[in-house]
Amino acid sequence: MINYNDKTFRAVSNTPNGETSSETVFHYQQEGRILTATYKGGKIVSGHLIGLVDERGTIDMRYHQVNDKGELMTGECQSTPEVMENGKIRLHEVWEWTSGDQSKGTSMLEEV
Repeated sequence: MINYNDKTFRAVSNTPNGETSSETVFHYQQEGRILTATYKGGKIVSGHLIGLVDERGTIDMRYHQVNDKGELMTGECQSTPEVMENGKIRLHEVWEWTSGDQSKGTSMLEEV
């Protein structure tokens, strides 16, 4: 199992209906299978996520955030890890808003 504890990630891509950007930084903590994170930057004033990590390092998570319009947004995401040549982790994400327009998208995060 990949351990995400104390790792920092930055968004490197997102579909247009998402709110994360290259200015968004995530700080992950993990205890056993339970993953939590805080994040902010760009359009996101404050965000939190909670998830479960499986034996392959895949994360099933739920998130909530307040954007720069003062809106509370919620969603769910499945993140699949890829270990890059430099040993850092890239997360391939498929997500869906559970608030707002309930649209779907994809994004990518990379360990800083």
